[in-house]
Amino acid sequence: MARFDESYDVIVVGGGHAGCEAAVASARIGVKTALYSFDLDLLAQMSCNPAIGGIAKGHLVREIDALGGIMGLAADKSGIQFRLLNASRGPAVQAPRCQSDKVKYRNEIKRIMLRQPNLSIYQSEVVALILEKNQVLGIQTVDGKNIAGNAVILTTGTFLNGLIHIGDQRQKAGRIGEGASKKLAECIQKIGFQIGRLKTGTPPRINRNTIDYSFFKEQTGDHLAADFMFFRIYERKTP
Repeated sequence: MARFDESYDVIVVGGGHAGCEAAVASARIGVKTALYSFDLDLLAQMSCNPAIGGIAKGHLVREIDALGGIMGLAADKSGIQFRLLNASRGPAVQAPRCQSDKVKYRNEIKRIMLRQPNLSIYQSEVVALILEKNQVLGIQTVDGKNIAGNAVILTTGTFLNGLIHIGDQRQKAGRIGEGASKKLAECIQKIGFQIGRLKTGTPPRINRNTIDYSFFKEQTGDHLAADFMFFRIYERKTP
């Protein structure tokens, strides 16, 4: 029988968009919740294209928002440009999209989470699940602590056994400059699960000093999109 240093009702592993939403949702229903992530300064770190919304993702964001999620709130707080995509077409293919300031977005997510009752957030790597008779009892962190949990939610994203390809080179990483969750992946494989990867793609970068912007047309935001953004529909207040 493992000895535990702390105990929670729910443990969330991973501090990306899914992990942050899961942790806040769990805490809001009144259960003692803990979230573990590699770097608390990078909670809900946005991708190279810092967009919330769009044709497909916009539907998901609005559903999360209707259920009380925080992604739409943070997008509205950190938005740089708001546009209604496909405004000239029918309503079935119209979608709001917010381009956010990456730093402001993750700072807003962190602010909401730090103020959330029943939620504790920790900066540490989870290296293993603790099992007994095929039942998950908790997690083990890289510093040797055993944390008990009635439920463990894995939202590891690209970090679980992550691999980055740069030209003909490849390296273990969750994102560029950040480590991969290799030990946790090995633990999950030992349990009997198969580990796979979903490919993401990053376009090549262009040095802006080599671009003649006089040939480009400026694309501004529009007021119509601002009227259709996320949390304003429900007139909710930021926690």
